[in-house]
Amino acid sequence: MSEVVCAPSEARRARYAVAAVFTVHGAVTGSFATRVPWIQDHAGVSTGQLGFALAFTAFGAACAMPLAGSITHRFGSRAALRALLAMWTLSLTLPALAPNLLTLCLAMFAYGASAGMADVAMNALGVEVERLLDRSIMSGLHGMWSAGALIGSAGGTLAAHLGSDARLHHVLAAAVLTALGLLACHWVLDLRPADDEEPPPRFTLPPRSALLIGAVGFCAVFAEGASLDWSAVYLRDRLESSAGLAAACTTGFMFTMAVARIAGDAAVNRFGAVRTVRAGGVLAVLGGLLIVVADDPAVAIGGFGLMGLGIAVVVPLCFAAAGRSGPNPSQAIAGVATITYTSGLIAPSLIGGVAQATSLVVSFGVVTVLSCGLVAFAGVLRGAERTAATKVAPQAETVSGS
Repeated sequence: MSEVVCAPSEARRARYAVAAVFTVHGAVTGSFATRVPWIQDHAGVSTGQLGFALAFTAFGAACAMPLAGSITHRFGSRAALRALLAMWTLSLTLPALAPNLLTLCLAMFAYGASAGMADVAMNALGVEVERLLDRSIMSGLHGMWSAGALIGSAGGTLAAHLGSDARLHHVLAAAVLTALGLLACHWVLDLRPADDEEPPPRFTLPPRSALLIGAVGFCAVFAEGASLDWSAVYLRDRLESSAGLAAACTTGFMFTMAVARIAGDAAVNRFGAVRTVRAGGVLAVLGGLLIVVADDPAVAIGGFGLMGLGIAVVVPLCFAAAGRSGPNPSQAIAGVATITYTSGLIAPSLIGGVAQATSLVVSFGVVTVLSCGLVAFAGVLRGAERTAATKVAPQAETVSGS
């Protein structure tokens, strides 16, 4: 396998391009999350049925994510990302069109499948650009994803406040985001396999060394997925908030996530990965307690904000620690990614199931308990303390000129 070689200016351009891709990907998520109450009402489904439908997001992603490596291997990273990102942005239109539970489940399956494949492709490119630049950028890239989700949720908040039809909102958002995504993909690295390189395996079990690291990531991403898809519903159903204020809660959550991730590298450099995650875990637990006891929308919004601030930098640090956890860094990173992203995809459906059996308050009590795991097990991320000094290159592809 050949090493990636390109000029510093090309590496910087590739960094900005992949950052734009992360932003577009996040904007789709934010646009969807703020209109979940509208989608629920339009499809005529209960809270439990909504959770069941959201489970198809995880099912779709689980089925499709293993295909991303093969697609990239066959067509090259640039063409693959261009197609996969367009599939993801256009899939935003599907959930709002669903008139009943069956069609909503099918829409969420397609939505999850395209989300997972695009996510794998863009993160692989982000890791490669980080290696080329020889400095940490993954926290910043995830910060750009959060910024994109914030932009998308801000647009959704405005649309909900104006009482607009989510079908029209999502068609317009999908058109704009597809155009921006295709433009950004023009400048990403074009990674291609060597002539004698075998296609990557479709599924590999994570090494034992990655399991504890993945468990920490699981706790953080579970809280993120639950908050993204259920914060607006929580304010509307539990605290009887208006549609606009409920959507604004999701926007506030994404704002704290974006700020913390963009500033994350500086915090880790100063305090270390373990202390940063432990402090974040304390904030997340406090936020969860505020959500559970809130009898006023402002308190709940503050709780979701603290939750976002506390969990923001955990996933990038999990990737860094995984890269130093064993003899096969790529396998460890892939294993941690599988655990963490699966957590985010199954969280919304599990929250809905618990809420149907008990209440949304109990559901976020579960989220709060899981957040305690960040405080208890942050020590397993000690391998991320020297991330800036040690970079990990993926095994999957080599480059042709960017």
